[in-house]
Amino acid sequence: MARARAEGKYQGRAPTARAKSSQVQNLARDGVAITEISRRLGISRSSVYRCLGRDF
Repeated sequence: MARARAEGKYQGRAPTARAKSSQVQNLARDGVAITEISRRLGISRSSVYRCLGRDF
């Protein structure tokens, strides 16, 4: 992996939940439940809480 990074070929995994953070916040602001947000966006409930800055 170090060699691939040095050659600029190693990209790593795309951050799915953080990329959808604004959508999570908009849905939460609209009153959508945490479980429903996770279903709609295809991310875990834990990721939804993380995007909202809540630790449960």
